[in-house]
Amino acid sequence: MATKTPTLVLVHGAWHRESMWHLLREELSDLDVRTVQNPSSAPVAPSRLGDMYADAAAIRAAVESVGGPVVAVAHSYGGVPLTQALAGVSAVKRLVYLNAFMLDVGESVLKVVGGTPPPFWGMDHVGEGYYEMLNAEHHFYNDLTPEAARAAAGALGPHSVASMEQPVTRAAWHAIPSTYVIGVNDAAVPAEAGEFLSGRAERVVRMDTGHSPFLVRPAETAALLREELELAVREG
Repeated sequence: MATKTPTLVLVHGAWHRESMWHLLREELSDLDVRTVQNPSSAPVAPSRLGDMYADAAAIRAAVESVGGPVVAVAHSYGGVPLTQALAGVSAVKRLVYLNAFMLDVGESVLKVVGGTPPPFWGMDHVGEGYYEMLNAEHHFYNDLTPEAARAAAGALGPHSVASMEQPVTRAAWHAIPSTYVIGVNDAAVPAEAGEFLSGRAERVVRMDTGHSPFLVRPAETAALLREELELAVREG
């Protein structure tokens, strides 16, 4: 009896919306692909943004709604609520971290970046509970065309301050096989941080891209995720 191909569940990063996966979804149109909208950067008034634990609850609900095996994929900040959400969820066969924060128990994004927000987080509205991404064309999209980078940056929205401060209380990757993807030209996650975090993963893949491989090389990113699905099937 053939083993069912897992569903892909995609989790976006900070400031982003789930629509950022559109090019990748086109490359995976033959598969069951679900996306999650994190409450921490939802298209709502900034005062209504959720925190990291709300993101984790949304991710867990999306995975549990599949009703079958899952390979869960997170980009950047999305690795934090993914890690929090999926500990103990037996349906999840593999975790994929794309230039993501693969944190351990007790760690938060703010702690891992040294306790002080980088300038590009845009702190003018911290008192109102959100960060506003600055210069995304350089930090997130440095390997896109200028036109594509401007369009991608224009789709970003506010991101919850609380979500960057809240610590992980359980770490799914301790029990679930994982792959870490390093974009060797990433201008958002420092190279030393990527190397440190990737050391926690079972498998490490390097791509000749910046922070957002699903936009600049969607076919290559899709091929990598197909490999992950094959691994999940073989591993049972």
